[in-house]
Amino acid sequence: MKKDYSKWTARLQYFGGAMMIPIILLVVCGFCIGIGAPLVNFILPKGTFIWKVAASFMNIGSMIMANIPIWFTVGIAFGLSRENKGYGALAGLFMMFAVNSTINTLLAGSGITQATCNVEGLMALGKTAEEAEVYMRMFKQVGGIFTYDMSIFISLICGGLTGFLMNRWGNKKLPEMLSFFGGAKFVIVITPLFAVPIGFALYYIWPLVNQVIQIISAFIASSGLLGTFVHRVIDRSFLPLGMHHLINFPLFYSPLGGSMVVDGVEYFGTVQINNALAASAEATSFLVRNYGQGKSVVNIAGWGGAMLAMYHTSRPENKKKMLSLMIPTLFTAAVVGVTEPVEFTVLFANPLLYFGVHVPLAGLAAVLCEAAKISVSGDALIFMLTNFLQPQKVHALPLLWLMPLFFALYYFSFKWFILKFNVKTPGRGESREVKLMDKKEIKEKTKGGKGKEDASQTENDLAESIVDCFGGAENILSVENCATRLRVAVKDNTLVAEKDFWVGSMGAMGVVENGCNYQIIYGPKVINICSNVKRVLGK
Repeated sequence: MKKDYSKWTARLQYFGGAMMIPIILLVVCGFCIGIGAPLVNFILPKGTFIWKVAASFMNIGSMIMANIPIWFTVGIAFGLSRENKGYGALAGLFMMFAVNSTINTLLAGSGITQATCNVEGLMALGKTAEEAEVYMRMFKQVGGIFTYDMSIFISLICGGLTGFLMNRWGNKKLPEMLSFFGGAKFVIVITPLFAVPIGFALYYIWPLVNQVIQIISAFIASSGLLGTFVHRVIDRSFLPLGMHHLINFPLFYSPLGGSMVVDGVEYFGTVQINNALAASAEATSFLVRNYGQGKSVVNIAGWGGAMLAMYHTSRPENKKKMLSLMIPTLFTAAVVGVTEPVEFTVLFANPLLYFGVHVPLAGLAAVLCEAAKISVSGDALIFMLTNFLQPQKVHALPLLWLMPLFFALYYFSFKWFILKFNVKTPGRGESREVKLMDKKEIKEKTKGGKGKEDASQTENDLAESIVDCFGGAENILSVENCATRLRVAVKDNTLVAEKDFWVGSMGAMGVVENGCNYQIIYGPKVINICSNVKRVLGK
């Protein structure tokens, strides 16, 4: 049973990593709208050349929001396909359009089209006016096809299925006469065979799923501050497993996160609503309950207090080293919102310090920010810059007391816990120089088992050393990455270097092991590391 649990959690982690791929488009969306909207709506005279340029950027952001299911489908299919990723992305897109086309055909057969999807048309089909008002909200045009508005749920289904098919039959061999249709092309050829039955199933199932979503959405909306606290606790608790995206994305990009009509258009999910409010000339505030409030307080002030506590409790001879560790770590957390380096440091030093102190404090920050009705867009300094362009939509004065409060809460809580339980946070252990060794020595340490001593390497051969630490190229099944983690699946985990070796000698910030699936935390630079590792592997 433990083996089955490990296998399924590994799959969920892998799926969560694939969901992170299209996020870069949503970041671009935020910047385009955040910078373009105030220039178009409040600053520039309409019709000027610069106004047209700003309007173009704002419309690019709106276009990204309008096609969320497409981006997620392509990203998930691409991320889940271990090989033939380009074909995987194409097949995922084809799958989504084919499924929606099937649903469109069935809807038309029942008399429901874009022309009849209004109160009068639906009443003619036997619905009451009240039922028609609710029923109309279930439909949308996706890529020009009138179909159910399933938001990212259609992406999860089509992208996930395509990734499975590509990994299963992406290398399919056919008789020589049909060899042109072999390999990755075979998956595209058979896509309609799966799309039609899925479309039929969703045609009947989605109205029931939609009702469940409405019930859950109503519960989340009515649970108030308790729901906010529970969400943040779950979010931070799932971070070590790399599965927090599975909790957040439905709230950010689907009806589970709520709905709001902005300038006559209904938007679902907190991220899309916030972007719409940023683009609107009529809106007077950003979203208060966006399931991200409080992160800026923790990222900027909370972790500053925690790191200062670690500094004050470190050994005198290690304080200079602690400063060199603290400054870039705090910069990364405050400016770009990447907190995994410090969070994993705390987690591996003492899990109780992470789950018993940090997680509840993070939940409290979310609750207090929502209670104070703070409306700030973004959870890190670089993403908060656009707030200055529309200050009338920002309610941020309570941050003037919340920031110092959480700096103090984290500082005193961490300092007390570290001293009380003698937690070996950085700088409290025996002073030793962390040195790296060359590739030959790494091979010697990892060839017969798990490496246990320090290793040294140059930056140029880091990728080759990583391959060696995973037991060599022949032991590696797949290599991917999300925003901060290198995700690797291996055949034999006894050939993989130990966690201490990765952290102490390979420059990693942390390691998550789940059977034969590993997540090596390297921070934002992991994108380049992953590319170099794939180059070494010939992928």
